[in-house]
Amino acid sequence: MERLRVDGGGPLRGSVAVSGAKNAALPILAAGLLTAETLELSNVPALLDVSTMLALLGRMGVRTRREGAKVAIDASQVDSLEAPYDLVRTMRASILVLGPLLARFGQARVSLPGGCAIGQRPVDQHIRGLQAMGAQISIEHGYVVATASRLRGARIVTDMVTVTGTENLMMAATLAEGETVIENAAREPEVVDLADALVAMGARIEGAGSDRVVIQGVARLGGASHRVMPDRIEAGTFLCAAAATTGEVTLSCVLPDTMDATLDKLREAGATIEVGADWIRIAMTRRPKAVNLRTAPYPGFATDMQAQLMAMNTVAEGTGVVTETIFENRFMHVLELQRLGADIAIEGNTAVVRGVAGLSGASVMATDLRASAGLVIAALVAEGYTEIDRIYHLDRGYERIQEKLAGLGARIHRVT
Repeated sequence: MERLRVDGGGPLRGSVAVSGAKNAALPILAAGLLTAETLELSNVPALLDVSTMLALLGRMGVRTRREGAKVAIDASQVDSLEAPYDLVRTMRASILVLGPLLARFGQARVSLPGGCAIGQRPVDQHIRGLQAMGAQISIEHGYVVATASRLRGARIVTDMVTVTGTENLMMAATLAEGETVIENAAREPEVVDLADALVAMGARIEGAGSDRVVIQGVARLGGASHRVMPDRIEAGTFLCAAAATTGEVTLSCVLPDTMDATLDKLREAGATIEVGADWIRIAMTRRPKAVNLRTAPYPGFATDMQAQLMAMNTVAEGTGVVTETIFENRFMHVLELQRLGADIAIEGNTAVVRGVAGLSGASVMATDLRASAGLVIAALVAEGYTEIDRIYHLDRGYERIQEKLAGLGARIHRVT
């Protein structure tokens, strides 16, 4: 099993290009099931989750072709409407094939999903929304089994803001009969990127990026070309790493307008930040100041950035209070940060982080995707060697992260 070995203690300096967004690429890949024509995507990141989604589509008979960051999807000869457990168990986003399969083919059999063990992420919002559109759905032997002659437009009010739920229902509604209105919809930029791809395919969607999305169903969708948006979480991770190590880094291929909550917290911590249309420059000339944060659906502070900012807080001046409101089990990285010398106390869904002058290297274990990123940041700050185990979590969401960090001066490499 591979591990990351980090010799920390130095600042990050230089420039790095940000890859395409995992959380945008996965639903757009699933959207390829909605048409018999070819969907051509660019800026698709080389990630384990993307490979899993392509393998899942291939299992259904979808022909895929990948050349670097370009992927072509041809779902004209789908011969299986099942998403099996052996693939779905590793990645929660696999549930995103449910809506497209049901909308285009009238049936689907999708295993209940797995993914990171950061808390309960039930699919009941997906199921209720599809049932409101006329689907008959049952849970049989760990599978969601759904049928519908043709989905019908409906007004759907979700009990909670759910990104994958909004995406699944939006994709299903593109081929439904009549108008579908999704109230309390997720507003994340990745939802907007999916909507842009669907519109390029011929869908009629209004309101993406607001809490009310309106979809007018069409008889069929066609092929299209689409460029996947930059990954705002990867960008935020590099910014937190630069701030924690008192470095100076310029990011290219980014969308600063999607990152206001993260940039505001880093400025509050004392970083100097400049932004352009597609670049961000950060400089931290002194030890960061501790900041408080509370995770919330977009445009609030992203739960996917919580571990990274907590890692910065561990070496900041003062005390920062981190409140997690999205997932009930997303503090598993705290015990590992404590192994590096962090002073953190957990009280329910709140972590009180008292900044220390420095961390020291140790062996730690990644527990989920974003926890892995937080541990990498802490390792970059810590004096001495840190070895991070279970980095397959990291490979699910970060493209060549050790190469990119090495390009910024980090002493980091993989060991077996």
